[in-house]
Amino acid sequence: MTERKPPGVSFESFVDKQIREAAERGDFSRLEGFGKPLAEDTAPYDELWWIKRKMHREGASVLPPALALRKEAEDAARAARAAVSESQLRRILGEINTKIAEALARPPAGPPLKLALFDVEEAVAQWRRARTER
Repeated sequence: MTERKPPGVSFESFVDKQIREAAERGDFSRLEGFGKPLAEDTAPYDELWWIKRKMHREGASVLPPALALRKEAEDAARAARAAVSESQLRRILGEINTKIAEALARPPAGPPLKLALFDVEEAVAQWRRARTER
């Protein structure tokens, strides 16, 4: 809808024409949620609703640094267990251990960190045991 309003035509009739043409093309029948009931609207109004919906849709979150590092440590532990090689496991745990060590030296803002460095050798031993059991 980059077409400009022609001079001498009222805005209302110009907009009405644009809507009518879009409806004739079927542009409104392909909208997300078309034909579905509206969501229940009993929640109090939140002026940041659209930002929250976009963040949820894109999987983004805003956590305090301490909680973000805890989440990153959980993800690293999961990735280390799924590593395809010992060197990959060591790299994953080495990177997160560096971040944890920095955070322990200078605690980030927010809730307590409650993290300790990963024991890389123990993780490697567990990884090897899991591989031989398969």
